[in-house]
Formats: sequence, C-alpha cells, structure tokens
Amino acid sequence: MAYPGEPGPARRARRVRALAAGAALALPVGCAPLVLAPPQAHAAEPRIRDVQGRGHVSPLNGRAVARVPGVVTAVSGNGFWMQDPRPDRDAATSEGIFVFTRTRPAVSPGDSVRVDGRVSEYRPGGTRSAFLGRTEIDATRTATEARGAPLPAPVMLGPKGRKPPGSVAGSNPILDARRNVESAGRFDPARDALAFYESIEGMRAGVTDAVAVGPSRHGEIPVLPAGGAGAAPRTARGGLLQTAADTNPDRILLDDALAALPGMNVGDRLPGTAHGVIDYTYGAFRLLPTAAPRRRDGRLSQETTRATRPGELAVATADLGGLSADSPPGRFADLAADLVAGLKSPDVVAVTRLRDNSGGKDDGTVAADQTVAELITAISAAGGPGYDWRSVPPRDNADGGDPGDNDHVGFLFRTDRGLGFVDRPTASQQDGAEADPPADLSGAPVKAVPDGSGGVRLTLSPGRIAPGDAAWSRTQKPVAGELNWKGRRLIVVAAQWYPNTGDDQPLLGRNQPPVRPSEWRREAQARAVSGFVRSVRAVDGDAAVIVAGDLNEQEFGGPVQTLAKNAGLRDLPAALPPKDRYTTISGGNGRALDHILLSPSLAKRKHEFDIVHRNAEFAARADVRDPSVVRIDMARG
Repeated sequence: MAYPGEPGPARRARRVRALAAGAALALPVGCAPLVLAPPQAHAAEPRIRDVQGRGHVSPLNGRAVARVPGVVTAVSGNGFWMQDPRPDRDAATSEGIFVFTRTRPAVSPGDSVRVDGRVSEYRPGGTRSAFLGRTEIDATRTATEARGAPLPAPVMLGPKGRKPPGSVAGSNPILDARRNVESAGRFDPARDALAFYESIEGMRAGVTDAVAVGPSRHGEIPVLPAGGAGAAPRTARGGLLQTAADTNPDRILLDDALAALPGMNVGDRLPGTAHGVIDYTYGAFRLLPTAAPRRRDGRLSQETTRATRPGELAVATADLGGLSADSPPGRFADLAADLVAGLKSPDVVAVTRLRDNSGGKDDGTVAADQTVAELITAISAAGGPGYDWRSVPPRDNADGGDPGDNDHVGFLFRTDRGLGFVDRPTASQQDGAEADPPADLSGAPVKAVPDGSGGVRLTLSPGRIAPGDAAWSRTQKPVAGELNWKGRRLIVVAAQWYPNTGDDQPLLGRNQPPVRPSEWRREAQARAVSGFVRSVRAVDGDAAVIVAGDLNEQEFGGPVQTLAKNAGLRDLPAALPPKDRYTTISGGNGRALDHILLSPSLAKRKHEFDIVHRNAEFAARADVRDPSVVRIDMARG
C-alpha cells in the first residue's frame, strides 16, 4: 500500500513542461490557426533529421525553421511529437522531435503536419545544468496537410531489435578524464548509450516482454526488454546491480506522462509490446507509452532471515523511511513486521530516518517519544519482544532533512536477552524526568576513556560523535551507545551520512564521468567516525565496536573504504556475493548503501551477515531501504 506524505509531489513538480497534462484545447499565443493545406514538395526545406543532427545539440539550435514535415505520433498537454515518415539511412540522426506549443495542440496521432518555429535545446535548470538538452521546435505555426496517415514503425529496443549499449563512453571515474559530451565531438550510437538514445530521441519505440528491474515509483518503471535476456549484472531476485564499472544504461525507464502504468515489483512483466515515444527529461531517457500496458505478477515474495541461536548477538539496521507519530497504522505494522518476521527480532537495531512526533510540521517539536512508543507497541502486536529506545534528540532544524523533520538516529534494543544499555548520564536525566530543564546533550561530544580495569568506556551513552565538526553541518550526527551483553561491553555507532543530493550530476547527463559533490561530505564524515573508532581502540585494542546504518555510499565508494581502512573495520556488505549486495534500488540500479562494519575482535568471531530483501523491490515499500542483520557468535572465546 502507499502511504500519505511519501515522495511523489516532488516528482510531479519536476515534470518537464512538454509532459504537462490537462491544458486547455487552445493554440499557442501568437500562433496562426491550424490549417488544412494541399501537400507540396519542398526539397530545400529542413527535415527532422537536419534539425536533430549527429550529436547531442542541434546544428540548427537557435535558428528559425519553416515547414518541417512529420507525422504526429503522440500528443501531450502543451505539445506533440512528430516523426518523418521517410527516414534516411543514417542511424545516428533521429527522425523524431518534440514540438512545443505551450498549450494543448489541435492535432492528433496520424496527422501529417508541417511546422514553423525556432529550434531550441530545452534544459531544465538552465544553461549551467548538468542535464542534457532535449532538441525541440518551439512552434509558431502548425499546418495540417492530411489526416489518418500510418504511424512510422517503432524502433524495437532489445536483443531482436536495436540493443542499447551497456556503457557510456568516458564514464569511468578512475580511467576517464571528465568531458562534456555535447562538445566533445565524439558521437557513436553503436558503443555509447548516451549517443544511442540521442539518436532515437523523439522517435516511436517499443519494448516486448519487458521485465521490471525496479519497483514502480512516482509513475516510473525501470525495465529490461525480452525478459532481461543478455543483461548483466543481475541480482539473485531479478534486478540489476550497479557496480563501479557498470551503471546499467541499457535499462529502459517507462514513464506515465502519456498513459497510466501499473504498479510493479521487481520481476513483474508487461506481456506483449509497449509502444511509445523516446524523451529526455531531468537526467534520464524515457519511453513514454501511449497506451496503458497490462501487468503479469512475477510473484516475488519478501525475504526473512533465520532466527538468532543461543549465544549469538544479532545487530541490525533499519531505515524507517520518515516514520512519525502521524503515520498511518499500516505503516507501523509493516515496519514492525520487518523487525519481527523479517529480521527475527534482533537484539540491537541501528535506526535511521525516524521523525519527531509531529512529522513534517515545522512547529519546533524535536521529541520522538510518541513515534517510538507507537512503533514498540506495533512490534509487540506483531508478536515481538519488548524493546527500549535510546537517542540524542536533534536540535530543531539544525541536523539535516527538510524543515520540521528532525530525523532521529538511535537504537532499539531488546530487554529480554541479557542486553542492557549503559546510560551516562542516567536515562532519567536525559529524558528530563529528573532534570529541569532536561540536560541538552546534542552539542556535547562523546569520548572514549579507560574504565579503570583495562577496558574502555564512553563518557556519554548515548552520545554524539564530534557534533561540532563541520562535516556534520546541517546533517544527522552519528550516535554512539555503550551496551552490556551478558557482562561484555559493546560499543555501537548508529550513523546516517549525507545523502546523494540534487547537486550530484546524473548518470546520463552531459558531463562524463558525472561530478558527485556530495561525496566530499561523506568522506569528511567517514574520517570523523573513523577517528572516534580509533580513539576507542587506542584505549582498548580488543574493544568490540560496531558501526551500522545508512552511509549512502556503496561498498566500493571512497568514504566507506576510508572508514574501514582508517578504523580497521570490516565492511560486511563487501563480503557478500554481488548478486545479494543491495539495500536500495534507484531507477533500476540496485545498490548497497546501508552497512554494518565490525572491529577485529568481533570480525574474527564466527558471524553471518544477511541483507533481508523486503522493501526496495516492492512498489508499496520502495521508499524504505532493505534492513540487514549480523549474527555474531559470542559464546566462544
């Protein structure tokens, strides 16, 4: 099920002007009426392929063109797509184009038209944007010469048609120097996925027997044609895995701009053929189906992990997807099922994206006790054990997220398995029951100090790691907690690093390799956390330390490697078989962005790590990450 308040309006807000729906049936301002005219031959007049050219930018960009012929293939709220019914033999020049009319045009698919206007490259965000431009004609006059013409045959995408290349030329951040593909001069549709899609921009296209490699989100479905034949690297459950060398540009994004799309999970299929037009908006080429396809259920089921055995300690991650006290009861039930049925009630859960009691309301609320209470009640209703909660409340609108969110990073922990949370100062002082006003620990840094018996303890528990460090400016601060497991001290860090943001350039943008300015923030945060872990291990080299949570970086990313190397930790997702190594799916790309890392004293013990795929592949849960759990044998040694 979908939940109110989930992302979706943002996706609608970013919809390109050419895809606007519901505009009035009127002509553009300043445009002459549509007229029926007898067909004429105009050999010297430009055709669509002349406008598109052999490259990402039209050779006629900014110039006026007249009587460009084409057959209307699809209509949107403020324009239409047309295609030349007499193509040339050059596969590098597109025969289709979008005609921008500002309001809904009085044309229909099958109309033979001629268009006057000015050629432009529409680029959301302006000339400095990293998006590619979409070549279009800003119409000043459209003349309809005939109706009922047959639509040009679609370009069939896939193994039995035109197969998109599996790579983008110059996109390797290690091997390739950065270049602007619009001005680089190289344009090879046979080897470069960006050039391939550019060569069919605006044209009719189709996919047969498409299989979903990501869930439908905000009206978009990433698919592979021909049931995914020949595509790699695949996940064990039918998706696609993004690696350092492969961002899977051969996946095809279906978009509901022109026709409704069904809700789909990974592995669901669209039997038959879906036809539409190729468009580029906001960092992605898209196939816009012109008729609603039907769905065939792939019957993918949610995973569960095995139960914790006697003597094992189970530590997990859980992204709660912005849960707040005003979230629907069904959402609490789903997240409780993740913990109880999916993870088998782990001992400690590093929690991220838990909002304050008022959710997205910017009303000064920072406490999350009502949200936590509802979640713990839901866990009990799902048959789970008793849990308790520790966190350091954020400062209002100072710790990242949208205004009013005040996301909490903290710990859920069981109260029935010999596990206890060490509170410094006492829990009553932290929650204000014995302190008036309550102690504000949000700005105090946690330190590692000797415990007097050869071990290490924390000065604050829970406590924030280097909250004054500029690396955490307006982002969630990591929280460290000290716990006792049957007489053994355990230090756990719950972290939520800076997210990939809109400042990061798109995978399919004009700059290759794309620039990721958010990465330096995570790199700085990795150094801050690794510095804290080193300080713990400097006091006690055998300290049991776990870092867990949403690091927003894949296992091969520099920040995760910085944390692992500098702190001497073992990153558990990196050791999984690649086919299981993902906690989230974005645009069809499976990525492991949530991590658990162990110090040497724990890594040398027998342990099992499992990413439990329950959310990322499913349309109803797509905005929540897959949880993960490590079970460590603490009975020996």
